[in-house]
Amino acid sequence: MSHLYAVVVGAIVLTLLVVSLTRLGKVKTKADYLVAGRSLPAFVLVFTLLSSWIGSGSLLGGAENAYNHGLVALWQGGGGWAGLLLIYFIAPRARRSAKFTIPDLLESRYNQTARVLGVIAVLFAYTAITSYQLIGGGDILSLIFPTVISPDFGKYIMAAFVIVFTAIAGMSSVAYMDVVIGLLATVTMLIALPVLMHSVGGWSGFHAELPASHFTPLGDDTLMQALELFVPTCLLMLGNQAMYQKFFSAKSEKDARVAVVGWICGTVVLETVIVLLAMVGHVLAIKSGASPFPREILAFTALHSLPGLLGALLMGAIFAKIISTANNFLFSPATNLVNDIFVRYIAPEASNKRILIVSRLMVVLLGIWALYQALHTGSVLKKALYAYTIYSAALTPVILAAFYSKRVNAAGAVTAIFAGTFITVFWDSSFVHNHLPAVLAQRDAIFPALIVAVLCLVVVSALTKPPRKDQVAIFFGEKA
Repeated sequence: MSHLYAVVVGAIVLTLLVVSLTRLGKVKTKADYLVAGRSLPAFVLVFTLLSSWIGSGSLLGGAENAYNHGLVALWQGGGGWAGLLLIYFIAPRARRSAKFTIPDLLESRYNQTARVLGVIAVLFAYTAITSYQLIGGGDILSLIFPTVISPDFGKYIMAAFVIVFTAIAGMSSVAYMDVVIGLLATVTMLIALPVLMHSVGGWSGFHAELPASHFTPLGDDTLMQALELFVPTCLLMLGNQAMYQKFFSAKSEKDARVAVVGWICGTVVLETVIVLLAMVGHVLAIKSGASPFPREILAFTALHSLPGLLGALLMGAIFAKIISTANNFLFSPATNLVNDIFVRYIAPEASNKRILIVSRLMVVLLGIWALYQALHTGSVLKKALYAYTIYSAALTPVILAAFYSKRVNAAGAVTAIFAGTFITVFWDSSFVHNHLPAVLAQRDAIFPALIVAVLCLVVVSALTKPPRKDQVAIFFGEKA
């Protein structure tokens, strides 16, 4: 059986490599590498948005939560759905701004300090997200080849795949690989769920094997715990640089808006299917007496509970989805270092050839940093929420204000970015736990960091001069 799984995973890796290489010849300029020449149609955008969003955070972290607690895991996915509904109105504005990165946008709307702090926040958050994709890929390789590949060795192999695929052709290769991955994952998961549900005796058999709390809105969590899943995911979605880069890559504002509709439909369906697959996998594990790692439940179920080819395809789809998300979240901070640091401050007159060389070097270096983090991470869910919180508190408020507030200014934005990042990074320190009441110190960082960041944004902006008209004009479709 392992030979079949090896063949399927190998075929997927080869296909992705071919797709990347076919896009290589189309990459001639900085715009080609960073935003695919602003040429992506709605169909490609739908699948690249879907593939970049649903990765290890859902397939491992969300599945782990569903395995342990049931439908309450949908609060994490639900945060993304709520964010998507709001993004429908943001997407055309993002495309109109015609930027390359979020820090690029921050300097245009605020100032250079906002750009630099934005780069720092993205680097913290996105390399953390990339790191747990490497964990997920390593777990899958170890499941397929348990006597040959350990989970840690699998992380090294996964890092090599991701670095090579991402470096080849930038956004163009990432986006078109995502079409292949998105189609494969969607089809296989939709087939696998009814097959597995039938094997446990349908909904009644499925429901009878798990605790009743697994089927209630909050499970055995409190409302506050559910909101600590919902809010970081929602705010990450609203401020997600990888998403905005896709909008910057769209052919037109219309393509950006149409893509969001498809993305909403696909995300709601796949996030729900993932949670149900994890719960069915739990039932099958109970029946067989197995004790899989909760975060590996989808891959474990594909390996042990599905017919050979379908199981191999589902395993391959999960593996490909993880590669896709890692590609997106590795590529995104690399573009920050190139566009927002190298081109902006070090070599503003650099040729396209030099920029492409430096871009690929940044992908390699950040990939190595993400691998280091992966080798020192325990819980994928905890790492995901940490990454989401940094981004949600530090960047999402100032990004939304750029599009919807003419009064917020550079001083407010800089203060908010700094405060949100600082509180998130140091919230779990001994200082916080020793000097704050336990009722606060035991909470996740999202609400303290978000509240302080928003207060800084509003209060500091109100106490200082409003921005110049030319700073806000393009974001509101006005003449400067």
